[in-house]
Amino acid sequence: MSRHTFKLPDLGEGTVSAEIVAWHVKPGDVLREDQPLVEMSTDKAVVEIPSPVSGRVLTITGKPGDVVAVGAELATFDITGAAHAAPVAVAAKPLPTMTVTVSGTPAAPSASMPANVAVRASPATRRRAHEAGVDLAQIPGSGNSGRVTPDDLLAAVAARGTPASVAVSGAARTPSMSAAIQEIPVIGIRRVIAQRMSEAARSIPHFSYVEEVDITELHDLREHLNARAPKGTTALSLLPFIVAATVKALQDYPQCNAHYDAARELLLRHGAIHVGIATQTQEGLKVPVVRNAGRLSLHALATEITRVTTAARDRSARREELSGSTITVTSLGKLGGIASTPIINMPEVAIIGVNRAALRPMVIDGAIAVRRMMNLSSSFDHRFVDGAD
Repeated sequence: MSRHTFKLPDLGEGTVSAEIVAWHVKPGDVLREDQPLVEMSTDKAVVEIPSPVSGRVLTITGKPGDVVAVGAELATFDITGAAHAAPVAVAAKPLPTMTVTVSGTPAAPSASMPANVAVRASPATRRRAHEAGVDLAQIPGSGNSGRVTPDDLLAAVAARGTPASVAVSGAARTPSMSAAIQEIPVIGIRRVIAQRMSEAARSIPHFSYVEEVDITELHDLREHLNARAPKGTTALSLLPFIVAATVKALQDYPQCNAHYDAARELLLRHGAIHVGIATQTQEGLKVPVVRNAGRLSLHALATEITRVTTAARDRSARREELSGSTITVTSLGKLGGIASTPIINMPEVAIIGVNRAALRPMVIDGAIAVRRMMNLSSSFDHRFVDGAD
C-alpha cells in the first residue's frame, strides 16, 4: 500500500489554523484528484479544499467545529493504483449532529442525508434540501463551478409542489417544535461572527448617533437616473448614493476613516477609502469591500456593490474581497426599522447604519407636507471620534 498524508495547507494572509465546517467524505471513499474533500473556515471566509490526490480515504482527522493547525494531518489516502480505480459515490457532507431534548429526555441524533454524487452546495442549502426531502444531485447548479444556490433549491421545490416553507425553515418536519430544544453547534462563520461581535462590544466604547434625513428629492433623482440609464446598467438603489455621500464626508472628517492598532497603540488614518458593505448571507453576516470607493462614479459604485455582495452570498468572493475595509455601511433595507445601534467592524472606528425609508408628515416652512424620510444610525469609537465630529 502506498500511503499519502495530506496536511492542512497555508490558506493565506498569515492563517495559522482553520476550523472544520463539514467533511465531504468518509473513510473508505475513493476520490479522484480535485473532488471536494472538506470545507474549512478561517477568520475571513469558508474555503472548500479539494482532494490533493486520487485514492481511497483511509482516515480523516477532526469533526465539524474542531480547529486544525496549518501543517497538521487532515487526511490520509491509499494511492496504490489510484489512477485506475473507479471512484465510489461520495456522500454529501454530513449535517452537524443535533440532539433534540423533549421534557428532559435526549432523543436520537438527527440522521444525515445520503447522496449519490458529490454536490457543490453550502451547508445551509444542504440542510434545507434534507429538510425538504430534495436530492441536490438532481438540481442543476447555477452558481460558481456548478454550485447549487438557495435560489436553485427553491425553484426545484416550487417545481415539484413542496411547500416553500419546508425548504426555507424546515418547521414542518417536527410537529411539536414548540416543545423541542435544538442544540446547534456554533461553528464556522457563525463562530467567527460571535467572537468578533463580542470582542468589538467588549473593547470599543461605542456611541451611536441617529439623524433623520429628508430623501424626497434623492428618491426622485434615483428614479429619474434609472429611467434614463442604458439597458443592462445596474439599477441604482439608495446605497450607492449613501456610499458616495460617505466618501465626501470623510474628506472633511478623515479621523473616521481609520483603523486602531491596539497592539502598537496607533491610529492609522487611511488616505484611500475602502467601504465595507455588511451583507447577510446563508452563513451569516459578511463584509465584502468596495475598494477605492472615492474613485468610482455613481453607476460604478452600484455595479461594484452588486458584484461584491453577490460574491459574498454565493461564496465566490476571494479572501481579499472580504477584508481591508476602512469604514463600513450596514443597511437593513426595507426591514430597517426606525433606528438601530450597529456594532463597529474592528479595527475600524465608525459604521454607518441605514434604516427604512418611509413617507412621514413633516413641517416645511410652517406647513405640514408629506416627505420621504430615512434615519441614519451611526456608531463611533468614542476613544477617537468626539461628539462634535
